[in-house]
Amino acid sequence: MSILSRIAQTGPAKGLRARMADGVIRRLALTALIERTDNFDRVTWLGRPIWQNVTDAWLIQEAIVHDNVDFVVECGTNRGGSAFYMASIFDLMGRGSVLTIDVEKLADFEHPRIEFLTGSSTDETIVHTVRDRIEQAQPKHVLVVLDSDHSQAHVEREMRLYAEFLKVGEYMHVQDGCADELAIFAHARPGPLRAIERFVARDNRFVVDEERSRRYLVSHSPKGWLRRVR
Repeated sequence: MSILSRIAQTGPAKGLRARMADGVIRRLALTALIERTDNFDRVTWLGRPIWQNVTDAWLIQEAIVHDNVDFVVECGTNRGGSAFYMASIFDLMGRGSVLTIDVEKLADFEHPRIEFLTGSSTDETIVHTVRDRIEQAQPKHVLVVLDSDHSQAHVEREMRLYAEFLKVGEYMHVQDGCADELAIFAHARPGPLRAIERFVARDNRFVVDEERSRRYLVSHSPKGWLRRVR
């Protein structure tokens, strides 16, 4: 390796490249991906629509395995593709279950590892049911995925409510914070990223896992992985 190559991979040059990648380059690349895939609308898992940024779906799989997760609470079922994806991962692992919540039932299938709840994720009855299911399951580790109404106020309320279901070391994954970054989503602001920033400023039990959130660059969810630390 030449001296110039070594310099380019260390020090200020490396830091500058990282900042450029996480800033302008990431936003341009993500915008291009969104436009080319109609916001990942045609992404499928085993033939079923999943409607997920593929890098985020892959990272969820990594998190489930790495963190020994055996119970996922998902707010925002839509067509059920991501719940089916996570249940398939649990099938491969021989354990685990998914509790998924939405205001209407759009999923047209059943799966032995998935329970569908219909109602608002912030409704007192739904939250009580989630608490009961976790107490009954006695899981080793819980993962909370927030992907329902992306307005800042709703996401903040979800974060406050569902934070209580997590132990130290467990994660809350808040999706689609890119709405607060990309010009094509300006109409949807303020959204999840602003909610994350307000939440961690007020609740010192949680920190943003920057490495996990930035790992695959073109994630839909900047600062989207929050770990409970106390």
